[in-house]
Amino acid sequence: MKYLKNELPIIAAMLVLGLGFALEHGAVEQGGLMLWGLLAVILVAIIGVAFRIAHHSEVLAVRLGEPYGTLILTLAAVSVEVVILVVLLQGAPNPTLARDTVFAAVMFDINGILGLAAIVGGLIHGQTKYNISSANSFVAMLLVAIGIGMFIPDFVPDEQWQVYSVFSVVIMAVMYVAFLRLQTVEHRNFFEYSSAIEEEAHDAEHSPNALHVGIMVGAIVLVGLLSEVLSVLLDAGLSGSSLPKAIPAVLVALISASPEILTALKAAQQNRMQTTVNIALGASLATVLLTLPVIEAIALFTGERIDMALTPVQGGLLLLTFLTVMNNLHDGETNAIEGISHFALFAAFVALVAMGLM
Repeated sequence: MKYLKNELPIIAAMLVLGLGFALEHGAVEQGGLMLWGLLAVILVAIIGVAFRIAHHSEVLAVRLGEPYGTLILTLAAVSVEVVILVVLLQGAPNPTLARDTVFAAVMFDINGILGLAAIVGGLIHGQTKYNISSANSFVAMLLVAIGIGMFIPDFVPDEQWQVYSVFSVVIMAVMYVAFLRLQTVEHRNFFEYSSAIEEEAHDAEHSPNALHVGIMVGAIVLVGLLSEVLSVLLDAGLSGSSLPKAIPAVLVALISASPEILTALKAAQQNRMQTTVNIALGASLATVLLTLPVIEAIALFTGERIDMALTPVQGGLLLLTFLTVMNNLHDGETNAIEGISHFALFAAFVALVAMGLM
């Protein structure tokens, strides 16, 4: 009963899935409150499942140790995003969905998560410390990965996009493997922090690893099924409306970032800013290095180019973000003022999305 109680979000999501399939066509036909109400319920259900996936991946990460722990955490987080993205790409044509999702995820992770956590940690503890070497490593890799995956494609002609896509997939895989190795072996001390979930993780007698793996896999499949309904409702809601076209991308980013937001805020309250830095910058790096190759691989398989080049507005906001993060994360300490600067950029992102400029 204890374990069933812990998995209530997944059980509830299964019930919501049945409700979604039953009411999907009626909601699309009727529109209005019924459509958006059902969409909101589906969204909450997916976020609830995402929390449980994050939980089980953390337990496995602590038990198995490095490098498997970091690999499990990143793959679990990115798998949710990729599954939803792939499903949504099967709906109404949206060639910029993948690009907008990755961009939104970076905005959520760096400006949203890091900004809020720095504000909370600064207000409670004043200046909070972290390992500056980890921040520098993350930022360096992020700059290169985003440059290769989202800046250079703007200059690649259509007749050569497949060649560059193959290069992009290979080089990002190499970058991720290299970073994973350095993060967990040679430079492990850059990224170390304690986990608040260790007590449950070592309770192996009552929760075997196979159980956590099974629940994670089942939950990811459940996310995919729920996303099918979400995709239909989103297409119907956005069709012919004046709502921002970036809403699907923002929702995908929100779903993947939700568990990370709470974990980062809890870490900031406990004066563990290293955890926050690892979450915020690590999630961004994992999104770019793992999501972009999957999307490029899908494009190569289908033979249809997916637009990954940033718009001028996105490029400008991303440039401001990197300038801010490099200025703020330069001395091994952060405070509420630095957090406000990041959160102001996040607010600008939200405002631009609401205005339809993203």
